[in-house]
Formats: sequence, structure tokens, C-alpha cells
Amino acid sequence: MSQKPRYQRSILSRIVRRIIMVLYRWKGWKIDGGLPKGLQKYVIAGAPHSSNWDFVFFVGATADEGIEPNFMGKHTLFQGVMKNFMYDMGGIPVDRSKRSNYVEQVAEEYARRDHLALVIAAEGTRKSDGEWKSGFYNIARAANVPIVAAWVDNDTNTLGFSDPIWPTQSFAETLTRIAAFMRCKLPELERYKVLEAQAARLLAEEAKGENAA
Repeated sequence: MSQKPRYQRSILSRIVRRIIMVLYRWKGWKIDGGLPKGLQKYVIAGAPHSSNWDFVFFVGATADEGIEPNFMGKHTLFQGVMKNFMYDMGGIPVDRSKRSNYVEQVAEEYARRDHLALVIAAEGTRKSDGEWKSGFYNIARAANVPIVAAWVDNDTNTLGFSDPIWPTQSFAETLTRIAAFMRCKLPELERYKVLEAQAARLLAEEAKGENAA
């Protein structure tokens, strides 16, 4: 569940949310494995990120689960006429010109709020081959919140969520647990095979470094 705005939503954000829900239901998306109950703060790490429509379907799915997700956005988008709209849609401004990096800024946002479900496209871009960036992990560690992995099957218009996965001190170990979950849902999806291989490679590199120490 995300923090509710203290003011009435802008007309534009209300219209956009209604359009999103119409599109979500029109496409016939369904949820196979809902969000964990009782969690107040967590990071939702989703993949594959293969379409600009991904955000629409995630907003629709999380609305069906009773939450309003948040997302990170460049701080300059939260100015002028777009300010209320961006906040209403769940945006969290990130200023990359500040001395503190974006991980620290988002961790501070977690500390200020009672509820925050931050959605992150873990692959980074739609051009990814399936490997995940570590930003979602670093944010979860800094904010001391669990990760909920989200898988998407665009062929069947189905998506689902994992149980909470608490990040360990090892990115490789955490990624291995996530990869195992994703592969069990869509074992033949190439991007999830790449994710599993990435986790195995990082584990091997970590073990090699420990042996050399």
C-alpha cells in the first residue's frame, strides 16, 4: 500500500488512472500469485521489461491487489504543471545532481513514509538481454525492506508476485533466490535463463574472491 495524497487528486491523474484500468481489463490481464499480505514497505522488482505498456499493466495489477505503487522519476519532472500529476501517480523525485546518490534519497523516502511499494524495472531497459541491474537490491538493503519479485508472461497476459525475499549481504545470493523463483514460473523464457546464468556467474566470482582473500 502506498501513501495516500493529502489533497484531492488532479483531474488529469484521475483520468489517466481510469484509462489505465480500462486498458488493463480490456487486455484481460490476470494475476497468478498475489502480493504478500501485511507488508507495508517493499521493493517490487519486475521483469521482463519488454514494452512501454509494462507500467500500465503493473498499475492495473497492483490496483487489483489494493495498492498504489510508486516509481522513481527525474526531479525536473516534478515541477510546474506536471508536479501534482507526477505525485498523484505515485512518483518519487530523484535528483542525481545531489551529493547523496539516488539509493540514499529513496531510502530516506522509505523512512519518511508508513507505506511504500516501489516498482522497479530490474533489467533497466527494454534492450536488456535479461541481466538485472543492482539498483533494486541496493535500495532494499539501504531501506531495510524486502524484495517482491514480479514475473510477467506477455503471451498469456498473466503476471504474479513472489513471497518477500529479504536481501542478504550478497547480491549474488539474493539474485539466485529471485532467479529460482522466476525460472519456476516461466522455465523456458530466455531472459529468465540469462538471469539465472548471471546469478551463477556472480556467485562463482564471489567464491573466487573469498578464496583469494
